[in-house]
Amino acid sequence: MIASGGLLRHDRLIRAPFSALLLLLLMPGFAGAQLPSSVPTLAPMIERVSPAVVNISVSGVVRIDSPFAEDPLFRRFFPENDRPVQSAGSGVIVDAENGYILTNHHVVANADEITVTLFDSRSLDAQVIGSDEGSDIAVLQVAADSLAQIELADSDRLRVGDFVVAIGNPFGLSHTVTSGIVSGLGRSNINPDAYENFIQTDASINPGNSGGALVDLTGSLVGVNSAIISRGGGNIGIGFAIPANMARNVMEQLIAHGEVRRGLLGVSINDVSADIAATYGLKDTSGALVMAVSPDSAAEKAGIEVNDVIVSVNDRRVRDAGSLRAAIGLMRPGDRVDVGIVRDGRERTIAATLGSAADVPRAFATPATIDDSAFEGAQFSPTDAPGPQGLTAIAVAPGSPAYERGLRAGDVVTSINRQSIRTVAEAEAVIAGARSVILMVQRDSRELLLLMR
Repeated sequence: MIASGGLLRHDRLIRAPFSALLLLLLMPGFAGAQLPSSVPTLAPMIERVSPAVVNISVSGVVRIDSPFAEDPLFRRFFPENDRPVQSAGSGVIVDAENGYILTNHHVVANADEITVTLFDSRSLDAQVIGSDEGSDIAVLQVAADSLAQIELADSDRLRVGDFVVAIGNPFGLSHTVTSGIVSGLGRSNINPDAYENFIQTDASINPGNSGGALVDLTGSLVGVNSAIISRGGGNIGIGFAIPANMARNVMEQLIAHGEVRRGLLGVSINDVSADIAATYGLKDTSGALVMAVSPDSAAEKAGIEVNDVIVSVNDRRVRDAGSLRAAIGLMRPGDRVDVGIVRDGRERTIAATLGSAADVPRAFATPATIDDSAFEGAQFSPTDAPGPQGLTAIAVAPGSPAYERGLRAGDVVTSINRQSIRTVAEAEAVIAGARSVILMVQRDSRELLLLMR
């Protein structure tokens, strides 16, 4: 850490925690010593990258629909009306030559007018090149000279513990800088319908930071700030950013096509809990359990089956159902993918060519976990007709626990926890004492799994 001449090396010290310097200053005998001529600071990097972070102001109209608007008696008291809305966020210039700005989809959704304010106080009108709700990424474009830009880093190289800096406009406070570390990687299931692979950070992120920059200590963009977990709307040290690699992929498609064309494997999946891992004899809880395979999908054509556990995609580990969804969602229709699975305790790799959402209909219900009253509302009868043997659900009350967990009248339960059953007594014997209950169901000549507990 000491260079020739006794000076502290700035490039080393800047990577040290600032708390270490504070501790050094408080040490006996150091308080009266002369401070080093160069102290750790992020100022040079901040000064270099801040001009590429912009403020985004959005105005638009939201229609407020009243349930009384259709009633002639109440219409004049509760009319449908359009209300003007205004919001603010942040953005990052990633292509100065073409004026492309990365931000969040939710920052510009339903916008009629978008104004971008630069670091030098210039205000510019912006147009939306494309916006993708699934990844929460949008690309704007402005026409201006002398723009600065931030280079995109390889976010796959991030590690928990790396220092990061968030730059944005929280609560309208222009170009606010906060620092922290990478607290976690691969966070998902924040929004079950989205494609998520979040970077978690304790760098303060607040309302208005959305769409702003998360940079490393070299000033390269590692993420686009997107969301927080908060009880009162402010920062509590749990913020999320979209990785730069995901943002780059989505941005390229939005610029080229105006939309994101996602590949589709065609499976319904569930996280692997400790109970599921024990039931299937898995080493750990990583991976995604295949609950159903859609007809004519890439998965079916490749030979992926119900009960398979998907553990990798192109040799990259699958942590859970959310990470599998994000991995496939970043690929495009026609892409070839190597899917690593565990089947009957053995690992194997299956090659699949991804389809598209437009080609494969969603033909199965989404499974869900349940409590101990899982079968309430369902009536069963042993199957005595030709075809699959087991227990037939002769009635399932709509809205009942069994219905909510995916069971439907006419379903034939052929096994529970991989044990064949023919009678109610056999079913009760398997369920008794079991921490997890997984049904193999035959429905319309197709097999699927229902996770009942």
